[in-house]
Order: sequence, then C-alpha cells, then structure tokens
Amino acid sequence: MNTKNLYIETYGCQMNFSDSEVVASILEKDGYVLTDDIKSADVIFVNTCSIRDNAERRVRNRIQEFKSLKNRKPGLKIGILGCMAERISEKLLVEEKFVDIVAGPDSYRDLPKLIEETGDGRQMANVVLSLEETYADIEPVRLDKNGVSAFISIMRGCDNYCAYCVVPFTRGHERSRDPQSILKEAIDLKKKGYKEITLLGQNVNSYNYKDSYGEVNFAELMRRVAAIDSDIRIRFSTSHPKDISDELIETIAKTDNICNSIHLPVQSGSSSNLKRMKRFYTREWYLNRIDKIKSMIPDCGLSTDIIAGYCGETEEEHQETLSLMRMVNYDYAFMFKYSERPDTLAAKKYPDDVPEDVKSRRLQEIINVQQVSSHNNNLKDVGKTFRVLVDNVSKRSKEQMSGRTDQNKVMVFDRKDCKLGDYVMVKCTSCTAATLKGEIVV
Repeated sequence: MNTKNLYIETYGCQMNFSDSEVVASILEKDGYVLTDDIKSADVIFVNTCSIRDNAERRVRNRIQEFKSLKNRKPGLKIGILGCMAERISEKLLVEEKFVDIVAGPDSYRDLPKLIEETGDGRQMANVVLSLEETYADIEPVRLDKNGVSAFISIMRGCDNYCAYCVVPFTRGHERSRDPQSILKEAIDLKKKGYKEITLLGQNVNSYNYKDSYGEVNFAELMRRVAAIDSDIRIRFSTSHPKDISDELIETIAKTDNICNSIHLPVQSGSSSNLKRMKRFYTREWYLNRIDKIKSMIPDCGLSTDIIAGYCGETEEEHQETLSLMRMVNYDYAFMFKYSERPDTLAAKKYPDDVPEDVKSRRLQEIINVQQVSSHNNNLKDVGKTFRVLVDNVSKRSKEQMSGRTDQNKVMVFDRKDCKLGDYVMVKCTSCTAATLKGEIVV
C-alpha cells in the first residue's frame, strides 16, 4: 500500500496547535504519515485563525502558494481547517476553486470521509458546530519538536461573547471535557517523558464538569493534574478576569509544581471601554484580582492582552489603560490595534471610529510602557537564581540553551552538560527587556 503523506500548517493560538495534533491523530489512523516536506504531501491542511483580520489575510496569501503545487500534482488535496473555515466556508469554496476541503473545529472526525469524497472538481465542507464534541477519546499526535512541553485541551468553545470577538461564532458554546480523560492524557505524557503540561481552553477558569459522581471545577482539576507527578510543571491558558477565583489563586500558591505565572487579559484599563467590550468586569474588579494574586503569590509572573483603539475609545480611556499597565507592572503583553470582525456585536452596534493614525499612536504608547515594565522587571531578576526547565537550543548559538523560569520568563545560558528536559539552577547575570541571561550554578 502506498504511503499517504500529510502536511499541516498551523496559524494562531495554542488551541489551534492542539487541534492540529488531534487532526494528525485522526488521519494517522486512516493511514496517513506526517511529513515536513510540503512537496511530498498528498494532503495539505492549513489550520487557521480568525481573531484578527491580518491573520486571515496571511492565510489567504499563503494558500495561493499551493496553486502551483496542485498544478504539478493534480491529485493533491488542499484543505482549510479551523476558525476561518468556520467563518467564511462558502466564500472560501467559491473564491478558491483549488481548495478541496473546508472543515470547522468540530468536524475533524469527518476528515477521512471528506478527503475520500473530493476529487474531479468536487469540493466538500463540514462546518457544523457541536454542543458535545471535545475529542476526549483521541490521543493527540504530539507535533512539538522538543519532547519537553505539551498541551492538553480541557474544554472547547466560549460563552462570553465579548463584543469584539469571533470565537463563540467559530468554536461554539463552552463544553468541558471529562476530567478522567484529561488525567489519562496527562499520565500518558508523563510516561513519554514530558516535563511541562499546559492546560488549554478559550477560558480555562470557567472549566466545570458535572456528572453523577459530582462536580469538578478548574481549581480541582489543576490539583488533580499536578498530583500526577510533582516533577512535571503545570501551566494554563487563557484566563478570563471575571472567573479567576480566590480558590484558583490559592491553589496556585499552595501547589509547588503549578507555575507562578498567570496570563490575565485586561484588554482595556477603562471601565467604560470594558463595558462596550462586554467584558463583564470593571477596572476596579481587575485590579482587585491583581492585588489578590500579588498578595498570595508575590513572585507571580503576570502577562496580559491589550487592544488599542477599540470602538469609541477616548483619549481619557486610553490614558486609563496606560495607568493600569503602570500599576500592574506586567512582565510582558500581547498588544494589538482593534480589528473589526464581521458578525460580532461590536461590528453590528459600534462604528470603528478611531482613526488609524490614532490607533497606531496609542498602540505605540502601550508598547513603550510595556517595554519599560518588562525591562525593569527583568533588571530586578539580575543576581537571583532560578530553576529553569531546558526546552530549546538558543537561536543565536548552538553552544547555548534556553528555557523558562517558573514565572514563564525566557532564560539563555551556556550549554555545559545539560540537555533538553533537564531542570537546572541558573543565576541571572544580565537581561534585555525580552530575555534573561545567566549561568548554570551547582
């Protein structure tokens, strides 16, 4: 039997990367073999993101490059997966005639059938969203390169309907995965030698699973996963500020192998702007959560997401964002200009009325504040010693390794005798705004 080669490209968030691992598992069972050589592929899948307009444009530009591949290899099948496929499936099939398959995030089990039914100009699509699908029974094929860090998707979908966000429309309603299946996957990762597990969801701290045996919330799930092996680090992403409970913060503080690192997207420092964003918390609530984190976990690494130039944002509201950033003093942040997404509440209700030059100026001011915070925070780490999980060879030199501290900061250091997956004690000797530099100590 001839080997069928599968090539997957993934764009966007960690959830998409996790989804690609599910796709790879489903198709491996159907006889496909993963390849890194796109020219040898029999099927090419692009797993897409719709969170911002430029993410979709990147994908549209990228798939144009596949036309010549298909011209040279007529039997090649090309598919678009994920959120962008869900959002504009009909448009993709009409405008990209060389695309054979369009499949949304809940239809990956159907991919072998969709592949089989395409050909001779037939295009196939399945973008039906599910109220139940969690892929809990599928053991993902690990696509990571280092064999050290892995993701476990614990839930799917989102019920928050933030005014600017397409995720509830492209991934459907929230549904939490059976905790026993999550624990089983974590135990398998332990057996395979992984040293770090990140629990994923659009809003992980709203995880809640109920059955006849009782109820498991996110804090309890974290405790159970952490208890599998105290030598495995546990991380999670992403949290919604309205759901980050005292119980969860206390669980992180009390559990040694749950990393002292929290990504808590604020989006804006203005209560009036947050109300238009439909975020369901105020500036005061957010700062209260930050105060609780800092009091319970004094060395906690903090990161966030911030949108510049959202609909109706005034200069005063922008200044409130800058002042909140200075108060919180984040270690790093993902910062973007507002990008209107079709079908969202913001697109229907609010005009995208902040001029582009104003958006750009505000974004730059946000970046400037964050650069100062990141650098000052890193300077405070100089002279301290950290337990670092080695997860990569440095991009600049093969004689150096890199890894992350408990606070999720990147540390670069001379290789010495360490290898991927080792824990090493590293003393920070210098830094930039983005990276700590150090040396291994005994």
